Amino acid sequence: MRMTARPENRHQARLLRLLRDEGPRSRAELGDVVRLSRSKLATELDRLVELRLVEPAGLAASRGGRRSSVVRLSPRLRFVAFDIGATSIDVAVTNGELEILGHVSEPCDVRLGATAVLDRALDLLGKLRDEGLLPEVHGAGIGVPGPVSFREGVPVVPPIMPGWDRFPVRDVIAQELGCPVLVDNDVNIMALGELHGGVARSVGDFLLVKIGTGIGCGIVVDGAIYRGVSGGAGDIGHIRVDDDGPLCACGNTGCLEAYFGGAALARDALAAARAGRSAFLAQRLAETGTVTAADVADAAAAGDPVAVGMIRTGGRRVGQVLAGLVSFFNPGLIIIAGGVARLGHALLAEVRSVVYRRSPPLATGNLPIVLSELGETAGVIGATRLISDHVFSPA
Repeated sequence: MRMTARPENRHQARLLRLLRDEGPRSRAELGDVVRLSRSKLATELDRLVELRLVEPAGLAASRGGRRSSVVRLSPRLRFVAFDIGATSIDVAVTNGELEILGHVSEPCDVRLGATAVLDRALDLLGKLRDEGLLPEVHGAGIGVPGPVSFREGVPVVPPIMPGWDRFPVRDVIAQELGCPVLVDNDVNIMALGELHGGVARSVGDFLLVKIGTGIGCGIVVDGAIYRGVSGGAGDIGHIRVDDDGPLCACGNTGCLEAYFGGAALARDALAAARAGRSAFLAQRLAETGTVTAADVADAAAAGDPVAVGMIRTGGRRVGQVLAGLVSFFNPGLIIIAGGVARLGHALLAEVRSVVYRRSPPLATGNLPIVLSELGETAGVIGATRLISDHVFSPA
């Protein structure tokens, strides 16, 4: 039997989100937070139990009188995450508290098209279902590596996703799973992941910059994703940094992404290897027939000066764009994430240097710029945070 109940009012919705974010709580503790009368709180919690969204979980320690009962989210609640990247798919299942119960991933080229990639994602979910992790599905969140019309649940002219434009991702997966589904840009779901369980848990206004095959930015304002009027906010990879720069996948020239996305880094690494400027990269090319952004990281770790120079140059360009964003937005935190972020502290140091030097002291006086600590799980946690926010809202 599939659980389709939703909270009936804002009090129930707030209680569900508190139990999701804070774990099991006594009725007395919940009453302290939501400021409802004892009788009103009891009414709302009892109704959530009837809806099979919440269940009793024993008694709390005494606070000097009668022991209060503990409640928790139903252990049968399940949310599904599909984090579709340019070159990989991650699929995860969480409980109601967004703890990951199962997580599988595999390489996959998003250019294969929407039908092929989504079929593969559903196959991966089938593996988790076979493990007994999905007694029911209560909602699914999906991230894709391109602009999304959040209201319609479709990608819109995504530069690196041929065949995906206006494809009804949300409706196809909702029909397949029989549950609510939301679709967003992959960078936005990573930002939600950091907001829920990463370094941004206590920060209301921050930027998450994903440097992967492409470059994007999740913008969080007052604890919520800012998507812009049509869903295009944060597409910083296509900010032009040089009029005479290389051709970008979007069709323009000189975009940030054309200089320092994973694809651009692999391009420059291949050129350095073929020209013999980097002995390390030349050897990797001879061994494997190709070089990637990950090879640049390995080369830099081995002290290869060409690889270190590529990272520093790219970090400076990212820092130039971020300095402008900091002056405009004045965030409380910047998180660097994505596959290229594995270049680590050499990249981070260059970005910090440029931002701190070029942005006004008032905006940078208390501005941490850090690497993501969630790594590959940021997207799947964020996707389930996205859909659970929806499911834990009044119908």
